[in-house]
Amino acid sequence: MDVVRYSEARLPTPRGEFRLVVYRLPDRMPGFADGEEHVAMVMGDVSGDDVLTRVHSSCFTGEVLGSLRCDCRDQLDAALARIAAEGRGVLVYLVQEGRGIGLGNKVRAYALQDEGVDTVEANLKLGFDADLRSYDLAAAILRDLGASTVRLMTNNPAKIAGLERAGLTVKAEPHWVGVTEHAADYVLAKKSKMGHLG
Repeated sequence: MDVVRYSEARLPTPRGEFRLVVYRLPDRMPGFADGEEHVAMVMGDVSGDDVLTRVHSSCFTGEVLGSLRCDCRDQLDAALARIAAEGRGVLVYLVQEGRGIGLGNKVRAYALQDEGVDTVEANLKLGFDADLRSYDLAAAILRDLGASTVRLMTNNPAKIAGLERAGLTVKAEPHWVGVTEHAADYVLAKKSKMGHLG
């Protein structure tokens, strides 16, 4: 998969200074919207081996609106804190809302969960797979940044397998965070139905 490094600049944050790199896909890529933009937050030199890495999918409801139905915001914050503590690493932020079903469908899935189904069953009832995300794009971004082997902060075996299929060498590191009472069933479904590690 080809990606285009579209723009970059320094990004001061409460955890230190990152380099923000925006990637675009070539127009008319099957399965992706034209002009879609994805981001890498980079600290230090991330070329070579053993790069501390998080591949993170967008979660508007959790990260912007403060929803307690998931652990996405806490996972994002914990990953950035670990990268800052090491002084070297990258967070790849992909626009793949709701495990790839989009914001509107994710909210429809929330309504189904309120009726008693879990996060996986909700996606299936809406006619989607449990997880539609692809990690080829993340691998292409990591390769463009020069990473050859990554220490991947994740609990998701599909993410590990996806990056490995795309040609990266992956060493998985657990990435559990605290869970609110509102997210307990969500996390349980990820473990029991999607095989999340831990």
